[in-house]
Amino acid sequence: MAKDKSIYICNECGASSARWLGKCPGCGAWNTLVETIAEPAAAGGKNRLGASFAALVPPAGVRPLAEIEAVDVARTPTGQGELDRVLGGGIVQGQVVLIGGDPGIGKSTLLLQALDALQRTQRGGDTLAAGPLPRQGAAPSGGSAAGEAAQRGSSMLYVTGEESGAQVALRAKRLGITGSQVAVLAEIQLEKILATLGQQQPAVAVIDSIQTVYSDQLTSAPGSVAQVRECAAHLTRWAKASGCAVVLVGHVTKDGQLAGPRVLEHMVDTVLYFEGDTHSSFRLIRAIKNRFGAVNEIGVFAMTERGLKGVSNPSAIFLSQHAQPVPGSCVLVTLEGTRPMLVEIQALVDTGGPSPRRLSVGLERDRLAMLLAVLHQHAGVATGDQDVFVNAVGGVRISEPAADLAVLLAITSSLRGKALPKGFIAFGEVGLAGEVRPAPRGQERLKEAAKLGFSVAVVPKANAPKKSDKAFEGLTIHAVERVDEAMALLRGLDA
Repeated sequence: MAKDKSIYICNECGASSARWLGKCPGCGAWNTLVETIAEPAAAGGKNRLGASFAALVPPAGVRPLAEIEAVDVARTPTGQGELDRVLGGGIVQGQVVLIGGDPGIGKSTLLLQALDALQRTQRGGDTLAAGPLPRQGAAPSGGSAAGEAAQRGSSMLYVTGEESGAQVALRAKRLGITGSQVAVLAEIQLEKILATLGQQQPAVAVIDSIQTVYSDQLTSAPGSVAQVRECAAHLTRWAKASGCAVVLVGHVTKDGQLAGPRVLEHMVDTVLYFEGDTHSSFRLIRAIKNRFGAVNEIGVFAMTERGLKGVSNPSAIFLSQHAQPVPGSCVLVTLEGTRPMLVEIQALVDTGGPSPRRLSVGLERDRLAMLLAVLHQHAGVATGDQDVFVNAVGGVRISEPAADLAVLLAITSSLRGKALPKGFIAFGEVGLAGEVRPAPRGQERLKEAAKLGFSVAVVPKANAPKKSDKAFEGLTIHAVERVDEAMALLRGLDA
């Protein structure tokens, strides 16, 4: 018996190599080549679909873009408001969603709740637009489009490859889900899953998880790069051809990235990341890619005994409740997608040794080092011999540069040992020349702060309101152009 030939495929770009290399020859990434079994070439010189290039027919219906009518897609709410926010308003027919997160973070719990809510909504007739999710294309002979849509809209399918049906039922019991009509299939073979999809014709199907699914056409093991890529491609083609919305659950690596080939994220329509500490009751779900909505939207959930519940006012969980203002604390108005959100930035400056430490949690570490250099050069505040620790409360991750000014004010407050005034907020980007640059949608940030009762704001001059507005009543706004102005203003507020 001939020995199977092995090849090495890059997890990032999908490039292949006959032997293992530390650096991928395709994209240059390190330690991304994974061994897999080489698939034999198809007989007759044809590809896996059984068609040669000579038999390919040019596609018909090529039209200028100006002649194509732009039609808004219909969305169906999932019953989870925060999930709908991240998806862009609801789920779309034929949409393929990839959701990843750490083990035990709540992916299966959220999807089971969403499927049950969708099933109950469809049965009750309360659907978006004109009825249940319709199937794309013309109705088959002998049937009507309305009848086919009704048949499709009455079914939700949960395919579990990591648990048995009894385990899924036990989780549903813990969540208080009783009398659910969601169909459950415990299967990992792709061909059987596709056959069930064709038979059931569900409106929404969840595959939990894509790393457990395998195809008989491939000899490699489940979870390998080839299996994940091919199975995801087949499921994506099924979703686009049938109109069934497919949700794929993906594992993550130790770095928090979705496991498997990078091409997996390019094939799907929406990529969601589940974030949060398993020791905390709060979870964040973030949209990294979305062809049907805005990216970088964030949804906030609280894990309860009855599953995940949406948090309508997330600012409350990211603000520590201090009886009195404390040194080293500054509230930032950040922007997550379309939602202004208040987050507390805490800083601790302590006497360091020969090699002072710079540590940030929830913020970019390299940017912290840059801000400390700007603070020294343009405001005369030296921290070269101090340990500096910065943390975003609540486990939220802040990537926008509008947090710069709040970070500098928190560091200065800790270094001086004096708390900022009560009801104080700040935001603004800081440049290397010491200038304070405007943040996008500054008016919305200020309105959110005024609505929550904050009284003092330090903002970039370009973000200061040009005229009086009742939405800013009770909020004293100080506009600054440079870092030294902000530090001088801070000393004036102390006086």
